[in-house]
Amino acid sequence: MFSASFGPADAPVILLLHGGGVAGWMWDPVRDRLATEYRVVIVDLPGHGRSVDEPYASHAETVGGLARVLAEESPVRPAVVVGFSLGAQLAVLLAAEHPNLVDRAVVVSAQTVPLPFTGTMLALASAAAPLARRPWFARLQARELFIPPTMMSNYLATSAGITRSTLVASLGANLSFRIPEGWSRFPGAAMVMVGSEERRVMHDSADDLHEALPASITVVVDGCGHGIPLQRPEWFAETVAAFLA
Repeated sequence: MFSASFGPADAPVILLLHGGGVAGWMWDPVRDRLATEYRVVIVDLPGHGRSVDEPYASHAETVGGLARVLAEESPVRPAVVVGFSLGAQLAVLLAAEHPNLVDRAVVVSAQTVPLPFTGTMLALASAAAPLARRPWFARLQARELFIPPTMMSNYLATSAGITRSTLVASLGANLSFRIPEGWSRFPGAAMVMVGSEERRVMHDSADDLHEALPASITVVVDGCGHGIPLQRPEWFAETVAAFLA
């Protein structure tokens, strides 16, 4: 799994986990603001970006790889994990299964409520996978994620590189995700974030995450859909920094 580090080598570590269909480049504006005080680690999840040759297999396998990244990047003290969408589910799993590696978690737009007809949705996604290589289709998808024009070329390249197996495996893991039992025992601090314009299922998921871990903080971001770090990167970076302070 590709990873890159930015900022002072001896500073506290923040691991940024991107969503499905994008890659580590989505964090560039946030990274620029956080890397002055923190050691920012950005990965390309399996099957995405510079990890495209390593197909996505499962959340469990990916979390194992991320735990190894954290153990290497922050061997002395636990790190902060920030995840968006697919990456937010992975952040929850990391906090639940490896609390010795995670001090704080920022969970942005994590779906935890399973949807009906998952099999049908996966079959449709598999059939539509070749369309992701078509720029016109990728641009339609980019609107749903609020990809800014400055990142469109990165998005088109990432979308074109995602294989059918990665799409089906990552989407299947996303749609079937449940809150892990260990989340309720996570001893660190957590912030759960959702956009005010997101679907009802995302608000229900945020509520469930908070209910399972009552000490967590819930933030509803006014005017945002499913793309908070991309829609408001400066605000997002400042909010994360304030939460850590």
